[in-house]
Amino acid sequence: MGKARKRKKISGADLAFRICNGIFMICFVIITLYPVLNTLAVSLNDGTDALRGGIYLWPRVFTWKNYETVLSKDNLVTGAVVTVARTLIGTVLALVTNAILAFIVSRKNFMFAKQVSLFWVITMYVNGGLIPTFLLFKSLGLTNSFAVYVIPGMLSAFNMLVIRTYMRGIPDSLEESAQLDGAGYTTIFLKIISPLCKPVYATVALFVAVGQWNSWFDAMLYNRMASQYTTLQYELMKLLSSVSNQSSSAEAMKNAGEGSVTPTSVRAAATIITMLPIICIYPFLQKYFVTGLTLGGVKE
Repeated sequence: MGKARKRKKISGADLAFRICNGIFMICFVIITLYPVLNTLAVSLNDGTDALRGGIYLWPRVFTWKNYETVLSKDNLVTGAVVTVARTLIGTVLALVTNAILAFIVSRKNFMFAKQVSLFWVITMYVNGGLIPTFLLFKSLGLTNSFAVYVIPGMLSAFNMLVIRTYMRGIPDSLEESAQLDGAGYTTIFLKIISPLCKPVYATVALFVAVGQWNSWFDAMLYNRMASQYTTLQYELMKLLSSVSNQSSSAEAMKNAGEGSVTPTSVRAAATIITMLPIICIYPFLQKYFVTGLTLGGVKE
């Protein structure tokens, strides 16, 4: 008969730490989830009734009117298609471009690595301004086109530097052994470096995808006259603006009754609709996200 396992004694300090840590994590989860659950409750509640307040985790007067108002918006389907397309295409192009540039700069035999990196860092803090940027895009023929969503975002100094820092942490012996076997830089990048960079690739892809999905200002600024290139966020922004204008009139507020919508309730429904895709994607990328952000964010 084997010896019984000895129970490890837990000191008073360890027990107090575990209890405090558990209480802290529970409070942190509540603080994180409550805004989402409260927004969901408001989105499922009658708009006029929601103005009374007192809605926390459960709707008081249940209704689908807010979601019907959002989903019945004109050009919403077109905006959703364009948003999905710009998110997928923009994420892929940005990831490929930043990865290639990061690989070049991360090589120790690249002569101007420090100078190029410094130049990109400067671009993170200094830009030409809104009007010069608009005139530049117009002169390049990017306005009133789908290309304005993906081409300007193909290169990000921050994302490139994160990938570069991660690549510098890969042992040089892997590249040297591959070169001894006759591998070129393309083979090294595709067969050796990229498979090891999956965590940081997932991190950057999530950054770019969230930015593309939530972007609406570029649609308003560059494609306002091209309804075929509208985006989901821009259409929801226009819906919120129209609802706010209607509700601000005294006559509309006087005639508001059961089943009506308000800017607060419509905003809650629009928030839930726009955040659902990101919530569904994030759990699959979370394990890569933590690793990639931690290792890629270490500066030498």
